[in-house]
Amino acid sequence: MSPNPAKRWTECFFLLYSPVWITWCLLILVPFKLYDNLGQWGYMSLGLIAALPCAIFPIFYESKADAARPWSQKYWVKANVWIAIFSFIGNYFWTHYFYSLLGAKYTFPAHRLNDVPITLYFMTHAYFCLYHALANVLIRRVRTHFTTSGPLMQNLAEIFVVFTLSYATAYGETLTIAHFPYYSFENKAAMYKIGSLFYAIYFFVSFPMFYRMDEEASSGKTRYGLWRVVVDALAAGMIVTCLLDFWRLGVGGIYETAVPTPKSGGWRFGLPWL
Repeated sequence: MSPNPAKRWTECFFLLYSPVWITWCLLILVPFKLYDNLGQWGYMSLGLIAALPCAIFPIFYESKADAARPWSQKYWVKANVWIAIFSFIGNYFWTHYFYSLLGAKYTFPAHRLNDVPITLYFMTHAYFCLYHALANVLIRRVRTHFTTSGPLMQNLAEIFVVFTLSYATAYGETLTIAHFPYYSFENKAAMYKIGSLFYAIYFFVSFPMFYRMDEEASSGKTRYGLWRVVVDALAAGMIVTCLLDFWRLGVGGIYETAVPTPKSGGWRFGLPWL
């Protein structure tokens, strides 16, 4: 675990809390088809119930290391801000790549923002808190294990772990929600194999960037200020946006929507959110 006690506490909290909402969603809501009784506000409540404890619980039971710090310096605040920004970008912009390239559809009743169910903004926050806490633990373990092997071996090992964990995370999420009938794909087999790699691009960038935040604070390095957290999350979002669009232009999709290009007289794939 992290030598930074505030970061260690937050990672443990995310990891211990996540089974609560996972049990409710994946072991109760979906198997018993309780989702059929949820309307727009029901789905909204589901997302809020999953996400809000990530930010509210620490207010009352925060780490002793964070207790004396101003709000902008508390690690759990910075972690929630970073993930909130990154997950907002992912839903608002990148979901449209899923629509246009992967043939994804959300058909449950929901309040929407930019044609994305608002409850997903909250559910993604809960998901990403779990994913990034787990990634922090694994990246740290690898870097510690290869400390004496030199920076090259350490970096190669980290790249391998990040790539493997990213793909496994994306594939696992896609697989676990396969039984939810109101989230569908045109080609499920291709989505599992190729679409999961596309989704993993999110984490290729976010896992190592999120890991850096306050990782060396216990050794005397300067902690991230809240503004740096915001800038870092926005930078991660921009990198992912570029990579996803490079995929759009270079690889295309398993299900594609084309728009005409007057200059070429042919067809190309337009920016999904335009």
